[in-house]
Amino acid sequence: MDLSEVQDVFFEECLEGLDVLESGLLNLDQSTDIEEINAIFRAAHSIKGGAGTFGFPEISAFTHVMETLLDEMRDGRRAIEREAVDRLLASVDVLRGMVDAAQEGVANDEEKVQEVQSGLEELLAQTAEGSASTSSKTTSETPAADTAEQSGVWEIDFAPGPEMLKRGNEPVRIFRELGKLGELEARADSSNVPGLAELDPRCCHLRWQLVLTADVTQEAIEELFAWVEDECELSVKPAGSGQQAAAEQSAPANDVAKDATDPTAASADTATSAPAPKSKTPEPAAKAAPGGAKGQKDGGSIRVGIDKVDDLINLVGELVITQSMLTQVSEQFEAVDSDLADNLRDGIAQLERNTRELQQNVLKIRMLPITVSFSRFPRLVRDLSSKLGKDIELQMIGEQTEVDKTVLEKINDPLVHLVRNSLDHGIESPEERVAAGKPARGTLTLAAFHEGGDIVIKVGDDGGGLKRDKILAKALERGIVKEHDELTDERIYNLIFAPGFSTADNVSDVSGRGVGMDVVRRNIRDLGGNVTISSNPGQGSEVTIRLPLTLAILDGQLAALGDQTYVLPLVSIVESLMIAEESLEAVTRESELYRLRDEYIPIIRLDRVFGFERERETLVDALLVVVEAEGRRAGLLVDDLLGQQQVVIKSLETNFRQIEGISGATILGDGTIALIVDVPGLVTGYFDKITQRNVSNGANQLSGPTSVE
Repeated sequence: MDLSEVQDVFFEECLEGLDVLESGLLNLDQSTDIEEINAIFRAAHSIKGGAGTFGFPEISAFTHVMETLLDEMRDGRRAIEREAVDRLLASVDVLRGMVDAAQEGVANDEEKVQEVQSGLEELLAQTAEGSASTSSKTTSETPAADTAEQSGVWEIDFAPGPEMLKRGNEPVRIFRELGKLGELEARADSSNVPGLAELDPRCCHLRWQLVLTADVTQEAIEELFAWVEDECELSVKPAGSGQQAAAEQSAPANDVAKDATDPTAASADTATSAPAPKSKTPEPAAKAAPGGAKGQKDGGSIRVGIDKVDDLINLVGELVITQSMLTQVSEQFEAVDSDLADNLRDGIAQLERNTRELQQNVLKIRMLPITVSFSRFPRLVRDLSSKLGKDIELQMIGEQTEVDKTVLEKINDPLVHLVRNSLDHGIESPEERVAAGKPARGTLTLAAFHEGGDIVIKVGDDGGGLKRDKILAKALERGIVKEHDELTDERIYNLIFAPGFSTADNVSDVSGRGVGMDVVRRNIRDLGGNVTISSNPGQGSEVTIRLPLTLAILDGQLAALGDQTYVLPLVSIVESLMIAEESLEAVTRESELYRLRDEYIPIIRLDRVFGFERERETLVDALLVVVEAEGRRAGLLVDDLLGQQQVVIKSLETNFRQIEGISGATILGDGTIALIVDVPGLVTGYFDKITQRNVSNGANQLSGPTSVE
């Protein structure tokens, strides 16, 4: 096996263990259940054992200090206090950096490592000073154990699990490391080896009785088995004396085998010799260690590269296209043979059902719970609220809501910006909240849920809400809007998404430069979604993000324009209508309006956007598709609507180049290519151009109830 592949698995397991450490530490308080502390301890113990096995002594040594402090909390020798938790959280950050450095093959930040490790050792020194007398008394009262420790003879009963070899863990490697500690004698028990017909060469059927003569501690021995502790039965105990050990070493092999195969004796040995804090009782729900327990817990999951999943999704997409082609071909058989056409249609209908089911199941492979993204925020809220001097509680709702992996990766930065803004600008200080009649503790809420074919994410707080007048004054100052513009509260609140817009009085390292909300809108738009904001003065504000569940499949409306076919995302369409002459109003050649009930909406001629001429220049009796993006509506002019269908998105940027107003392409059932219209980009770009022209001309050219900023 390639060592680099095994190390890659170790690094992944390390990062998972660090997530368990961080989330567990954030939940620590005086009422914490002992099992939760055990889960945190085991995560650190597994990282340390893996680091030692794969040749990362710096990580192992640093984690050992963390583990010692956690062990004191676990045994009740140390109270769970904020100072200790803060230092352990800082240690998690350092450890994460060390793992990243090892993975990339670069040097650690030794100064930071030493600084944090010194802080941990200071806490440990305080405990050592307070327990020195107790330790001395305990030692004097246990001469038998002390004699056994000094004798340096250890009996080890080691029975690998049947799956251990399959996971790349070799007993010989462990024995080699034990031999480095001192003199090792190993005797194998082969009584459980099945006959040749039933023998599985991938499984381990042997059991070993080991005798180690070395001046080492029991912990040092168990450390060598840490990487496989969930895949074996292990008993480590000191021999009663040197003579007893010698007698046992000279015992016949068959007697040893008999003792080793006695389940009662084995259980008794394990129960009496293993210290309580080192219990090997399996707890898969809390365990995040590498190795077999994880694989057994989730029913045999395997790791597959995301590139392989993408290839599979692409192949399923091609299958969908082929199925559409066959559907069109079947229509041509009606004139030739109606019975044959009926049979063909029935077969294609079955193929369509199976293809759709296959497509849905393949897409589920890429789905991950949004808790993967939400899990970073408890730490962020804790650290930032302390820095700002605020008391803030984080509530997370719908953490198990699933979303496409690509969407999940790209939503992280926007969510961080929104959370930081809520903490800094939204939620007031405890004094201000009490003065306003609110609880001193503020609440920040992260919620996620499915709605239709989309995922909706909401970031809300119970702070003071957006300052409408301050936002409007800043927009007037910058020339984004004019004094006589008629703006709804919603339109004013959405001004905070303008590039460089900020109402912060002071620039800090948290926020205030006016780049965060612009980044949020741009990133959400790139994902084919939209973002809106609502606010209630004195009660709080809420940002709503609506995203497609996946970036691979799109429910679209086919529209004809000239001799070309375009795809309009269904999620953006509000309604379609025939243009009535009495509702038209032309401001200029570039600015044409349509009165839709009590609202004026701009008309966007797609033929001019994409650079070709329509056969009919007139707008009367033409089709208008009303679309909405980021709270603003517009009408897209098309010649005809052809029907709705699910299409597979192909990237233009990968195969050609990026085109303004186009988000991708797809292959239709007849083999032709249709471009997918970037509705949010078109609508937002249109209003941005109007806004820039208004600023330069000093006057608005659009009027009516929905005049542009």
